[in-house]
Amino acid sequence: MVSGQVTGLFVYPVKSMKGIPVDRAVLTEAGLLHDRRWMVVSADGRFVTQRNQPRLALVQTRIESDGVELSLDGHGSVFIPFESTGGAPVQTKVWQDPVEAIDEGDAVADWLSGALGAGDRLRIVRMAPGFRRRLNQAERFGNDTTTRFADSAPLLVANEASLEALNRELESNGHAPVPMNRFRPNIVLRGPEPFSEHQAGALAGDGWRLAMVDHCERCVVTMIDQETAERDPAREPFQTLRRINPAPGPKGAPAFAQNATLDSGEGVIIATGAEIFLL
Repeated sequence: MVSGQVTGLFVYPVKSMKGIPVDRAVLTEAGLLHDRRWMVVSADGRFVTQRNQPRLALVQTRIESDGVELSLDGHGSVFIPFESTGGAPVQTKVWQDPVEAIDEGDAVADWLSGALGAGDRLRIVRMAPGFRRRLNQAERFGNDTTTRFADSAPLLVANEASLEALNRELESNGHAPVPMNRFRPNIVLRGPEPFSEHQAGALAGDGWRLAMVDHCERCVVTMIDQETAERDPAREPFQTLRRINPAPGPKGAPAFAQNATLDSGEGVIIATGAEIFLL
C-alpha cells in the first residue's frame, strides 16, 4: 500500500473540449459529476473529437448553476442548460457502444460550427433520458459498468511521477516537456512511484474506493497542444511514451494513466489535498 494525495481534479463537460480544474467533485458510477455530459457529432451522427477536429481543444467550458457555457476567443459564447429542451433523437456511437442521444438544437450547432470554422456542420448531443451506456468490453471494465461519453472507463487516474518520468525522457532527447492536460485525466495523484498506478488494484480515500481496472492506451490527442490545437510534428510525447511505457498486448500502444471504475462511494465528494491510498 502506498499513500499519497490528490493534487488535481478535472471535469470535461463536453467530450474533447477544454476541461475545468476543480477543488471538489462528486463521484458517481458514471464518472465525476458533469464529466463528458455532452458530445460533438457530425451531421450524420458520428462522434467527433480532437482526433479529427483539433480546435475543439480551444473551446472553453464553464459550469454554471443551471447548465454549461461554451466560449471561444473572438466567437462569443453559447449556453446549454442541464435540463433537456427535448431536441430531436440521435443514434450515435462511442467507438462500438451504441448511444441514444438528444440533439441540443440549431442555435448551439450554428455557434459551434461557426466558431470552429468546420467544413462539416457539427452538432452537440446529450444522452437520452433514461439511457445507460454499458461498455462493450466487459472483460476490461465489468458487465455492469456504465459511463457517459468518455472513451472507455468512467474515470481516468494519472500520476504526477509518471509525467515527470516522461518529461525527463523527452528533455534528454531534445524534446519539450508536456503538461498533464495532454492526457485529460479526471484525478491526479502525487506520491506513487512512476507508472506504479498500472500495477495497483484499487485507489481509496475517505469514504470512496475505485477499482484500477486497466491501462489507458493513448492516441494522437497526446500530440495536440491543448492551448494552441497544433499537432507536434515529431509525434511527441506519443513516440517516447510508446517506447518507455507500452501497454500490454501486441499493438504496443503507449500507456499513460489508469482507467478506473467506482467500487464504492456514490455521491461522495473527492477533494484536492485529500489523502489517498494506492492498494
